[in-house]
Amino acid sequence: MSNEFEARRREPKKPPFKFLVPIIYAPILPLIRISLKKQPILRDRVFGVVLAAALIHGGYLVSDLYDQESK
Repeated sequence: MSNEFEARRREPKKPPFKFLVPIIYAPILPLIRISLKKQPILRDRVFGVVLAAALIHGGYLVSDLYDQESK
């Protein structure tokens, strides 16, 4: 009887952290623009780096999904 219970028991699902990263990027981008308002050169560089990192992360996720689909 304990074997039946163990077979039915599911392991708790863990959140996919790689898909939750946009929740971090979304508020960071406007905060960079607001907080570095008086330093436009630094503001644009930091904004560009964070935006590039977000796009690279998105590209990685998409390529990973396509890689899994093709196998």
